[in-house]
Amino acid sequence: MIRVLLADDEELIRDALAALLDLEPDLEVVARAGDGRAAVEAARAHRPDVAVVDLQMPQLDGLEVTEELARVLPSCAVVILTGRGRPPHLQQALHAGAKGFLPKGSPRRHAR
Repeated sequence: MIRVLLADDEELIRDALAALLDLEPDLEVVARAGDGRAAVEAARAHRPDVAVVDLQMPQLDGLEVTEELARVLPSCAVVILTGRGRPPHLQQALHAGAKGFLPKGSPRRHAR
């Protein structure tokens, strides 16, 4: 089972992502956070395998969360989720330690 943390300051986005991930038999959403500080605290408490983190959040932004998780929980892979998928953001995210970068407008695909 892959344990997932969802961090986005928009509750609707968090809930929608959780609902989609709950459809996958090998994924378990173990925590949700509405700001960057809460995301780091939830990661420390729940030790997820993957954190899906919004780029722009209050308290700590997604890049700061990524850097902090790389330091305190290096086994957690971070995927940055953003509505603004521009090349400089991608470079910054990868430099911070993110393993992936996903624009919010990406199409949903089914793997069967």
